[in-house]
Amino acid sequence: MRQIASDYAGLGVTEIARTVCELLDWKRPGGGLKNHECRLLLEQLRDGGQLTLPAVRALGGRGPRRLVVESLPEQAGGVPVITGAASGFHDLELMPVAGAADGRAWRECIQRYHYLGCPVPYGAQLRYWIQHRKQRLGCLLWTSPAWRMKPRDEWIGWTDQQRRQNLQRIVNNGRFLILPAVKVTGLASMVLARCARQLPGDWEQRYGYRPWLLETLVEVAPFRGTCYRAANWIRVGQTAGRGRMDRLNLRKEPVKDIFVYPLVGDVQQLLRGSTR
Repeated sequence: MRQIASDYAGLGVTEIARTVCELLDWKRPGGGLKNHECRLLLEQLRDGGQLTLPAVRALGGRGPRRLVVESLPEQAGGVPVITGAASGFHDLELMPVAGAADGRAWRECIQRYHYLGCPVPYGAQLRYWIQHRKQRLGCLLWTSPAWRMKPRDEWIGWTDQQRRQNLQRIVNNGRFLILPAVKVTGLASMVLARCARQLPGDWEQRYGYRPWLLETLVEVAPFRGTCYRAANWIRVGQTAGRGRMDRLNLRKEPVKDIFVYPLVGDVQQLLRGSTR
């Protein structure tokens, strides 16, 4: 990777990442290059002094991108509170985010109302609006899975080779937001059930393969994962206080409960490489 970064410095970081993926055969199950994940890894190695990358062209500001959110109305000012029970929301819809304007509105919503904000996600992703009769109730983000989590990996029972081969069959629920003005009993677990039915097909349509397992991380101190438990997700253990994609053990984060939801009956055997 050092040699490629040096030999192809004139191409820019994105092209270097694509070249690394091509030479090392880093591909998604659908055949696409994992160039986004590779670029993040290259930048992490650069920051650790392990290789040199060409300077990024000055096309905008440096540092993490920040969203301007004044275009969104405050929930406390004039937005009607939505109440009721989930039984009255059977025509609930999960609408994929489409287009630049829609994507910006989604990011602004997450940035304003989710306590973790809206960072740039790793790898493959799908974003949804939670809607009821064209009224937006919240947002969802599904992304590539955590690289390694001991409780999850022990629950599956796979080897490192099996994990590398089948990891992308897992999809991570990276953000789940019900807007503050929405006070509907049981809505969150209903949304999760709808996701389990709709997400596999949407993911296959976009990336060319069907996921077998869903996962999520729930911060222990402020939350209990009640909606995941109510939707029959399985708690398999807790994180060790590292970042979800932190292969180098450089980041410290709050301890989180790990929940999984099988989308197929023989998920552990499939993830270990058995054929159906």
